[in-house]
Amino acid sequence: MRKTQGRRGEVAVDLHSDVPDRFRVGLKLFALAQDDNRRELQIEELWPHKGDLVLKFAGVDSISDAERLIGCELQVPRGQRAQLDPGWSFVSDLIGCVVFDGGSEIGKIEDVQFGTGEAPLLIVGAGSKRYEIPYAEAYLKSVDLEHKQIYMQLPEGMLELNAPLTDEEKQQQQAGGNKITKR
Repeated sequence: MRKTQGRRGEVAVDLHSDVPDRFRVGLKLFALAQDDNRRELQIEELWPHKGDLVLKFAGVDSISDAERLIGCELQVPRGQRAQLDPGWSFVSDLIGCVVFDGGSEIGKIEDVQFGTGEAPLLIVGAGSKRYEIPYAEAYLKSVDLEHKQIYMQLPEGMLELNAPLTDEEKQQQQAGGNKITKR
């Protein structure tokens, strides 16, 4: 959920569902917070507003109640999920999968981000490192959700492009300030 919308506990949400009319009055959903706490909610009212969907949940009746929901991911209970076409996955099923490039393990998916390009970004953690890897069909070899494994063939150098800075690189960056050098 992205922001509060109104004074009676309404929230604006970003939709990542291709299922028409997925949300309806009376639908029960789960709000998954960033600390992994889950809360069941029931839609009391809904309406479109400036490209968003605004939801009013039963028992969420003030701005402060709604603020507690900001940043939560809305999840449809497994039993109510739409049947996906072959090759498609639910974002919630990707979280926790181990990503491999060729035969080498990169790390575990911690999050999936949207809106940064054509393909969603997999946020993959490997110890103290974090990688942003496009979940693009061009790189995807296979997905084994039962065993929580995703096999990709990434272009050479992709992981180095968004690898965290080393301590030496951070020191060089701080020493150089914000200068742009010409080569």
